[in-house]
Amino acid sequence: MSDNIHYQVKLLDPNAHLFEVTCTVPSPNPEGQNFILPAWIPGSYLIREFAKNIVTFKAENADGPVKHQKTDKDSFAVDGCAGPLKVTLQYYAWDLSVRSAHLDGTHAFFNGTSLFLRPEGQEAGPFSVELQARNDAPYDGWRVATSMQKEAVNENGFGLYVAEDYDDLVDHPVEMGTFDRIEFTANGIPHEAVFTGKHDGDLQRVEKDLKTICEYHLDFFGEPKPIDRYTFMTYLTGTGYGGLEHKYSTALMAKRADLPNAREEKVSDGYRQFLGLCSHEYFHTWNVKRIKPRAFTPYNYNQESHTTLLWAFEGITSYYDDLSLVRTGIITPESYLELLGKSITRVLRSKGRKTQTLEESSFDTWTKFYRQDENAPNAITSYYTQGALAALGLDLTIRARTDHEQSLDDVMRGLWKHYGSKGIGVDEDGIERFTKVATGLSLESYFEAVLRQNEDLNIGELLQEVGVDFHLRPNEGAKDLGGKAGKAKLEALQTKATLGIRSKAESGGIKITHALKGEAAMNCGLAAGDLIVALNDLKVSTGNIDEHLKHKRAGDTVKIHAFRRDELMTFDLTLTAPLLDTCYLTLNDQVSSQVTGFRKNWMNLPDVSSGQATI
Repeated sequence: MSDNIHYQVKLLDPNAHLFEVTCTVPSPNPEGQNFILPAWIPGSYLIREFAKNIVTFKAENADGPVKHQKTDKDSFAVDGCAGPLKVTLQYYAWDLSVRSAHLDGTHAFFNGTSLFLRPEGQEAGPFSVELQARNDAPYDGWRVATSMQKEAVNENGFGLYVAEDYDDLVDHPVEMGTFDRIEFTANGIPHEAVFTGKHDGDLQRVEKDLKTICEYHLDFFGEPKPIDRYTFMTYLTGTGYGGLEHKYSTALMAKRADLPNAREEKVSDGYRQFLGLCSHEYFHTWNVKRIKPRAFTPYNYNQESHTTLLWAFEGITSYYDDLSLVRTGIITPESYLELLGKSITRVLRSKGRKTQTLEESSFDTWTKFYRQDENAPNAITSYYTQGALAALGLDLTIRARTDHEQSLDDVMRGLWKHYGSKGIGVDEDGIERFTKVATGLSLESYFEAVLRQNEDLNIGELLQEVGVDFHLRPNEGAKDLGGKAGKAKLEALQTKATLGIRSKAESGGIKITHALKGEAAMNCGLAAGDLIVALNDLKVSTGNIDEHLKHKRAGDTVKIHAFRRDELMTFDLTLTAPLLDTCYLTLNDQVSSQVTGFRKNWMNLPDVSSGQATI
């Protein structure tokens, strides 16, 4: 261990949100050793400049302090000296997210990309990490959860861990606190899930469902298995949602109300969302953590790594996350179609899909998707949701053109066998080329239309191949996310007039957050940021605007008073008809037995004769 580059992590002052981290390098570069903190974390494609949270930095060896200077926003240069060289930093940790670090009197969480300086030229390691416990209250009862390889730890998990290289070192988030823990095996592999935060969830049910999901994904990709352990770590809040994938773990945020209650038998919308998130991040164990773009091999932690392939690594993952829930029987086919209808709705409501292609969305994520502004709905599309539809279309196209003998499943298993399991990065055209190898199909026209043009997929026609009917209707209001048939009659909805905005309530009126391209508000000159205060000389709010528009029709003109900054302005707005941008899907029970078979094959549904739940 004396040859390891060694880190110590102390909970220096939780009330001030300060970690203290030391890095000891046994053999520093005699000409001067550089230390660099990553600027981003893999899986979250934004330059976050984690070094901005470094409060103090010092360097020393056996002879005393060693001169150093900061050379750029992320980097420190330490003068040449004899080893071992020890550098110490204090890190301010007050970002309650899955991406960085958070420390207070209730728990500690960090990613290695936030705390572990990279000793330039020595990334090959090996590395060791000591997590130091505090013995004073309230920290004396804390435990550790992490997927980092244990070397010598106590019963609470504090002590010594090891990592093969720098990539391995920073790919194991750490949670410390008084969390709840469940443990299970999936295909003989030990798994654990920890939950930080108050809740009354039925963790026995969560354990059962997570085991089912994990075993499905492990069986789906087959041999070789990529993991020998896995950790789910979830921080529960009142409103949180999000996840970040790692090779042997995932960090999640969820609403505490999303966990199932012991009195609940059905899968609630919130619990379905939580399981979908877990499924998504676990699928990433293969797709993006091991099957990954060549642009990520190796990672460059201090500048953007552009790729046009995020539609595949996030979009395909987003396709399989919920599909896996229906294939395992955790949710019903009807529940799955509701989720799929919501995804289609999100894409149809994004006018940016007609401006930005999927490849462009992937490439520009660093500056557009992760930095959305008031024009985002008009200018960009999501490689998550539209990428998931591209994956759905690809899957159904392969199935249709091979008489349902092959599918996207075969492509993913092949990518694991030929790329991920061998540590080979995927070229920018690699997904397209390998799909042809795996299926024997020439799909150039499909990829050209879906990835590099702004054409809408004919999802309805493809879904008919598996006995699913596609329906469109107008939006019924701000809370209408699609996925279900409308409450009002279609004829009534089609005569309803709209302003063509996204908005939020604000004192004195309605604040426009987004003016949608080609619709009424933008056409008359209203803009994001404007505060609508009156319609036809009557005061309006989010609570009464529908009442004001109830008897209006598309083509009617109304007078709008709005403040832009501190100036009152008047606009003559011609109302527009609602778009058919809300999707819901239904099972067609009148299809042939052959189509029913195709549907069962797609969703992995049991036969009626088995006595299990059926479609």
